[in-house]
Amino acid sequence: MSIQKKLKKKTKKFIKSKHMLSSLTVASFLESTIVPIPLEAILVPLMQARREKLWLIALMATLGCIIGALFGYALGYYLFDAVGDWIINTFSTPEQFEGVKQKMENQGFWFVITLGIVPVPFQIAMLAAGATKYSLTLFLIAATIARSIRYFGLAIIVYYAGDKAEKLIRKHKTKTMIALTVIILAMWGVNSFF
Repeated sequence: MSIQKKLKKKTKKFIKSKHMLSSLTVASFLESTIVPIPLEAILVPLMQARREKLWLIALMATLGCIIGALFGYALGYYLFDAVGDWIINTFSTPEQFEGVKQKMENQGFWFVITLGIVPVPFQIAMLAAGATKYSLTLFLIAATIARSIRYFGLAIIVYYAGDKAEKLIRKHKTKTMIALTVIILAMWGVNSFF
């Protein structure tokens, strides 16, 4: 059984649970820190089943991710020397991380927004931001914007598409990610120009 099918099965179990929102926040925290699970596989069916809590679900997913981002930043800031090599080798390569570090130092805000939206491990941006001592305020603003676009974007799709949302997302996910990436990169380029 694939990971997505297992997640869907587990999602159905806690849809009606009184711990649904707190469980979602924890899952979002874990997804953004140590377990690269596809949170969308949980969110979309959950949002469809609990439309009365649609916006609250998006908010809790965003909140869990922001707490995770703060944790990842702190890890990079305080413990990079101790655990940085393990994290880099787990989620990336030393060469990739060095490139990320350079981007953080030069254009951190837009870099964090881009990594927060596109489907790449966000852990890289968190660790690099902390390791380079990038502004915590700017990092949290960029992470909040990026993850809000991602999770509230799903909520908007579920709000308008209803039960067809999952099929719609599957069909247009790649095109949407490419379009969002191009838009963010264009905004990044315009910002760098001025």
